[in-house]
Amino acid sequence: MADTISVPVETPSGVRSVDVVHERLGSGEPLVLLHGIGHHLQAWDPVVGILAAERDVIAFDLPGFGLSPALPDGISYDLRGVIPVLRALFEALGLDQPHVVGNSLGGLLALQLGHEKLVRSVTALSPGGFWTEAERGYAFAVLQGMRLGASSLSPRTVTRLARTAPGRAVLGGTIYARPGRRSPDAIAAETRALREATGFEATLAAGQRGVLFTHDITNIPVTIAWGTRDRILLRRQGVRAKKVIPAARLVRLPGCGHVPMNDDPALVARVILDTSR
Repeated sequence: MADTISVPVETPSGVRSVDVVHERLGSGEPLVLLHGIGHHLQAWDPVVGILAAERDVIAFDLPGFGLSPALPDGISYDLRGVIPVLRALFEALGLDQPHVVGNSLGGLLALQLGHEKLVRSVTALSPGGFWTEAERGYAFAVLQGMRLGASSLSPRTVTRLARTAPGRAVLGGTIYARPGRRSPDAIAAETRALREATGFEATLAAGQRGVLFTHDITNIPVTIAWGTRDRILLRRQGVRAKKVIPAARLVRLPGCGHVPMNDDPALVARVILDTSR
């Protein structure tokens, strides 16, 4: 069941309180899950049960996404703004250097947490930050198109589309290689989450300022995994990531799209658990 936690975060204009929705399940070493832009913590539902058999799994709705409200004034949606929020959440929840897994935007955040030595391992699934300027522009145009599409469809139309396999392909085919595997309720809910994400524009604007991940990460296990059918962040970006982080394990996810957890839950869960071991 989802719960809300409020944490204090220092800003140039004083301490601000940030509310974040999260779900926690299982037992073992702590494992934090961070979703991508426009998504919500339910993105991890296909793998949570597998992970919770071995780990204390904590999935967040990032600020401004899912059920988490927007960041308060004075806190930006870039790495400098969001990483301190995650650090405060770890402290408030008693997470001493958890393992962290992130997808897309969440993957970039996970890598930054690894660079700052705030976690004990990193698994990044199609992380942002390894694009050329042309690739970034293409990806952001796709994301903006998805947001526009989600905003233009009525809830009744979304529900009707989600009930059929072709309709789920229309709604989820950009991020999933196998959208037909996603349940109608899940597809409808994530379309609504994309439409209602209060942090979407600010997060995209922060990324348009030329965000690149250029730090090596040493002394902790790092896995970078990329779906072979990723239509948003092209898989050749994984090769660049390996050059930036030479000790990282680069894993190919055959037949998986940009959000691979739904396309092959068993494979993705195995990659995550192998890294966190």
